[in-house]
Amino acid sequence: MTNQTMEEMNTQMSSNTRRGLLVLNCVILAIGNCAGPLVMRLYFVRGGKRIWFSSWLETAGWPFIFIPLIIIYMRRRSKKGSNAELFFMKPRLFVGSVVIGILTGLDNYLYAYGVAKLPVSTSALIIASQLAFTAVFAYFLVKMKFTSYSVNAVFLLSIGAGVLALHTSSDRPANESSKEYYLGFFMTIAAAVLYAFILPLIELIYMKAKQAITYTLVLEMQMVVCFFATIFCTVGMLVNNDFQAIPREAKEYELGEAKYYLVVVLSGMIWQCFFLGELGVVFSASSLVSGIVIAVLLPVTEILAVIFFAEKFQAEKGVSLALSLWGFVSYFYGEIQDNKRKKNPTPETQLLQTPNP
Repeated sequence: MTNQTMEEMNTQMSSNTRRGLLVLNCVILAIGNCAGPLVMRLYFVRGGKRIWFSSWLETAGWPFIFIPLIIIYMRRRSKKGSNAELFFMKPRLFVGSVVIGILTGLDNYLYAYGVAKLPVSTSALIIASQLAFTAVFAYFLVKMKFTSYSVNAVFLLSIGAGVLALHTSSDRPANESSKEYYLGFFMTIAAAVLYAFILPLIELIYMKAKQAITYTLVLEMQMVVCFFATIFCTVGMLVNNDFQAIPREAKEYELGEAKYYLVVVLSGMIWQCFFLGELGVVFSASSLVSGIVIAVLLPVTEILAVIFFAEKFQAEKGVSLALSLWGFVSYFYGEIQDNKRKKNPTPETQLLQTPNP
């Protein structure tokens, strides 16, 4: 298959249009990345207790992905008529997406459990350590080479998580046992590790897909991933009798029944903003820019958590935040330097890359 879909998206797209699209997707990503954890935490602090239900909401908004897919299909159909393909995904990529979806469902549960037990400012810092784990898994799965910058980032992010682990009792929410808090802490670490495994696994699936990866195909894959992640969490909800408990929980919600359902709907929509914004930034710029945007938003999430939930921001969180940002800067600076070397190779590098006659 050719890159016809990508060409359709890029046809007659001026540089101003591309910059506008990038800005728009950065805003969408910022909304999802910052508001997602806050709305999820709001559900729990005001009386919500269903962890499986909360994890289900992270991907339950998958039907919204139909909107850009339908728009792209209509554009494609206007040019190719009835010969326009409805879907591009082949069986190999579909099976890979199903596996990723099931893993994502498990990761959603681990993350939701952590958010239910930990302050947002703490869970956000722990999740930030996933970059370190991503580097390790990428080394084994897609043979990504370690550099001095990535090793430094892994070290700094690990130290940052360790600082939090040594001072966990100081920000334990009221009416929560130490056992629940520590379990939430380690569940969040597990969520970071699993998501760090999922990211290079997706890259590996792309490499083994045996078809061109276009923006439309990425959207299709995201829809399948979210659908099966939702199915996974639906099974958990059925076993835990969450569907029967939701009406009762809504009536007992501190903010009222109407606002309970508003929080639920907003949660599903906002998490899809994260997925769609992330994909859009990658399409409009690069995965590096997407990673930088998410890294920059970490302190924003910290500040919002302190403002809206009056969370304590102790010295150890400040140290952990500084180490995390230092690790991000080190990692992405190394990526920038590596990209420069690839674009402007030295004579020695060119000589090494020249094939022997």
